[in-house]
Amino acid sequence: MQRFMTTRINIIKRIALFVCPAVLLLSSGCKKFLDVNQDPNNLVSAQPAQLLPTIEASIGVALGDDYYPYGNIWSQYFTQSAVASQYKTIDQYLQVNADFNYAWMHLYQNALINDQLMITNSRGNTALVQYLAIGYVLKAYGLQLATDAFGDIPMNQALQGTANKNPAYDPQATVYDTIFSLLEQGKALMNNSDPHNPGATDLIFQGNMNNWIAFANTLELRAYLRLTQVDAAKAKAGVQALYASNPSFLTTNAQISYTATGGNQNPFYIKEVALGQTVNLAASGTVVNAFVRNNDPRQFAVFDTIPGTVDTVIYLPQGAYASFTNKVCSTPAALVAGNPQDPNSALAPLFLISAAESYFLQAEAVARGWATGSASSLFTQGIQASFGADGIPAAAAAYLNYAPDAQFPAAPADEIKAIITQKYYAMCGSQGFEAWTEWRRTGYPSFFVPSAANGGRTYPLRFLYPQSELTGNLNYPGTVAETTPVWWDK
Repeated sequence: MQRFMTTRINIIKRIALFVCPAVLLLSSGCKKFLDVNQDPNNLVSAQPAQLLPTIEASIGVALGDDYYPYGNIWSQYFTQSAVASQYKTIDQYLQVNADFNYAWMHLYQNALINDQLMITNSRGNTALVQYLAIGYVLKAYGLQLATDAFGDIPMNQALQGTANKNPAYDPQATVYDTIFSLLEQGKALMNNSDPHNPGATDLIFQGNMNNWIAFANTLELRAYLRLTQVDAAKAKAGVQALYASNPSFLTTNAQISYTATGGNQNPFYIKEVALGQTVNLAASGTVVNAFVRNNDPRQFAVFDTIPGTVDTVIYLPQGAYASFTNKVCSTPAALVAGNPQDPNSALAPLFLISAAESYFLQAEAVARGWATGSASSLFTQGIQASFGADGIPAAAAAYLNYAPDAQFPAAPADEIKAIITQKYYAMCGSQGFEAWTEWRRTGYPSFFVPSAANGGRTYPLRFLYPQSELTGNLNYPGTVAETTPVWWDK
């Protein structure tokens, strides 16, 4: 937990607003973006080419570090290791406001405020139109990341630096309306033939605006489907309008890549190394048993086996670390940045949206009757993309033939369950927060179990507002219990 972190981590995370978080983790030359004669207290003149990698890297830190243990433990991919103690309170459903200070800081101070600055500094300049377009889309992504975690958030009066230290909170429905508007604004400006391309300053797509259009469409589809339980009519209308534009969707992973160079590694790996390279996480019996039921080879890609058990992932029941003292279990693999003792964890990419997720989102839209296409084919493509991301593409064909959960159901009523369950398998370790979010929205997968360490506490349904808001924002709405559903969670 953050409140137990070493001094080194505290120093790392208290980065000034414009000091690039990518000093820690950028995959391509952050120093050149910082090598400017720039007054760090005068951010108004900061150039979009300097801001863009900072924004993207900050989103990577928030999602790949701050959100990582919560999402992966609460989605029951991982559990607290029996030979460590770092994340016990997450398995115990026992959080305090201060635990979420850094998640909030990285999203607001390092990502969203700088994103708004990039938008402001790009408007009216024809050479910066593509930065403006990306800025709108990244703002939409960051707002969704924040509101899905915390619920109502400051938005309309926020993101102006120090101009308003006490911004009011906007309802989550209002935030979602803004997300849809931002995505439409961004797409309208995107042009892959624009000679003023962001290029290498863009850590996600290296300036490929066709990919950014597909990303924006996929994010918009995700956002509309998020409303299925709270406002199905609006979700349906939004999806139908999106499909009427003949949209492209992601067929490749939207990701930030990392290197083995000091400071440029995966953000969760950096944190775990700073914590002494202790293996803090173990495979959870919840997901492993589901993998075993389907003879799913992806279990060996996302979890390491231990000597003498080459064909078995050794797991702990969720939260059962106290009952299996000193039991050595399989750790999350380097593929998902989960093993700090394996330097390859430094190279694990950070998925903002995966290709597998894109296909499963499209499959759901078709299964609900809101879009044209074949839900079954898209379901299959999602599975194939997941196996490809896990480095075992050739194993998908056999799995599709024999695995019970890989058979697309004949009954329409069962299609959503099948799609979300396969999405859950695809996101193991790499998109834990999104998997937990989809479970909150749909109730799938249906095989979650209470943590053995929960002490009678109810399953968490949101992040707590950070201590920094409680003490620093006069418009703080009061602590909302983590067992209170967010707006769209019905």
